[in-house]
Amino acid sequence: MSIGSVLDLLRPDFPDITISKIRFLESEGLISPERTPSGYRRFAVHDVERLRFVLTAQRDQYLPLKVIKEQLEAIDKGAATLGVREARARAAGGGGDAVNGSAPVEGTGRLRRLGVVPGEVSPEELRFDHEIRVTRADLIDQAGIDEKFLVELIRANLITPGAAGFFDADAVTLARTAQALAEFGLEARHLRAFKLAADREAALVAQIAAPIAKSRDADARARAEETVRELAALSLTLHTCLVKTAVRASLGG
Repeated sequence: MSIGSVLDLLRPDFPDITISKIRFLESEGLISPERTPSGYRRFAVHDVERLRFVLTAQRDQYLPLKVIKEQLEAIDKGAATLGVREARARAAGGGGDAVNGSAPVEGTGRLRRLGVVPGEVSPEELRFDHEIRVTRADLIDQAGIDEKFLVELIRANLITPGAAGFFDADAVTLARTAQALAEFGLEARHLRAFKLAADREAALVAQIAAPIAKSRDADARARAEETVRELAALSLTLHTCLVKTAVRASLGG
């Protein structure tokens, strides 16, 4: 299963769990999910149970990771059991503080909060699907627009077809959203401000992730893509909050 599926399984019991928290626990040797040929993590059921064990021990017993790791090593050697039922029972009963979701900042020794705000945009929602290719006719049909409106979106640089003339799945959502905004009098040319803002945010995210992508280790690209998704999700969450605050202020709320 994907890391997003793992989050869905764990968040009911551990609301503060994030992708960064899972990656941190992996870097500490507490879990070892398999990797696909393209470098993505693939979790098995036993990985999820180990995570549940770790998170429960942190929350309910306040155990440091070193002690938890020793317990897991004993389990791996057959000297103890994972105690999944007990862990789930404790999780269901609540109690204790939530997992803090922090990790060391490299080279500083300080802690920083990681991941997205629970309930807001998830990095998994930003995973790219390179397999989906939408034709021009399908885009028009699925988005419920006409050829003229699509041309306006392309001219405004809001939608860009690939080299072969195909579009991605996001183009359908974008076109449908632009059509809904047009009903309020916002034409394609009015939406350029959104595009410029998005380009600036994307450039900032890429600037942060670029050094990771240039690393020489084998999974550098996969780690860079994960970083981009997480930063983009945080950016979207921040953007949403700022827009809500600005709109509320403009309405005198």
